[in-house]
Amino acid sequence: MLAPLGISAFAESVYRAMLADHTLGVEQLAERLESTEKQVRQALDQLADLSLLADEQSGAGVRAVGPSVGLNALLARAESEMLERQRQIAATREAVAAIALEQARHAERDNAVRHEGVDAVRARIAELSRVVRSECLSLNPRSAQTADAKSASTPLNQQMIERGVRLRCIYQESYRNDPALVTYARWLTGLGGGLRTTSTVPMLAIIYDREIAMLPLDPGNSRLGAVEVRSPGVVAAVHALFEQIWAGAVAFGQAAPTDANGLDSQSKQLIQLLADGQTDEMAARKLGVSLRTVRRMAADLMDRLGARSRFQAGLEAGRRGWL
Repeated sequence: MLAPLGISAFAESVYRAMLADHTLGVEQLAERLESTEKQVRQALDQLADLSLLADEQSGAGVRAVGPSVGLNALLARAESEMLERQRQIAATREAVAAIALEQARHAERDNAVRHEGVDAVRARIAELSRVVRSECLSLNPRSAQTADAKSASTPLNQQMIERGVRLRCIYQESYRNDPALVTYARWLTGLGGGLRTTSTVPMLAIIYDREIAMLPLDPGNSRLGAVEVRSPGVVAAVHALFEQIWAGAVAFGQAAPTDANGLDSQSKQLIQLLADGQTDEMAARKLGVSLRTVRRMAADLMDRLGARSRFQAGLEAGRRGWL
């Protein structure tokens, strides 16, 4: 019940027992709770760290601080930390919007060219694929992996690999649920292309020879078109983003690793999204999975954390070091 405040179940039992009878000592508490004195002392240390114990005025021992004071103070601190987290997220969102606006203002100066609509983008990608010299990198969110997109890119990718162009692609982990994408991944890696997966891919992007970057006009809807950027600064930033994601991604054919808590990258990303206040619908889009899958994963995580709400789950995940 009090786990979101950093109080273990046993420490809570000790606290409740002390509230009911302030005369109980360590030995009596251990007997009443059918535990060892060592366990009771560890629980008392935890309660003391949380300022839920105070010295008796007589100096004969300690007493439990009343819940109206002690627990409310812990709850207020937890709420304050959550509000601060939300404030930081809001500030970050404003910073991202400012960067996007600044890029838009300097698009013309940076030799940016707009390509409106899917057909124009595919025509330009075909041209760039024929002239790329050494390397082609791509970020591929699940939402962009339509059947016609794969049909258009397959011959271009084959031609680049046959010409000796190094091809590296990053896909979302959820691709494993799509037989067509799994088949495509086997074909691409069989030709010598590199393919890795990660829990989320921020947007669709293609980088040619570290000189040109194709970015969506609207990251939420790649079918609206793309902007072709040649600004060294912007291209270097997109390339650095790709390399950072690539370094932490999992090679195709390998099982997604889990950490010491038994969490894979997709589960950890979902915990972070929920802790940041994202809705199930938004989390599903970012992870590239169905709403039903997100709700099932969230329910499993809440059960593991012993949480009755998303708020409690976020607090407990943070307390356990999962975030």
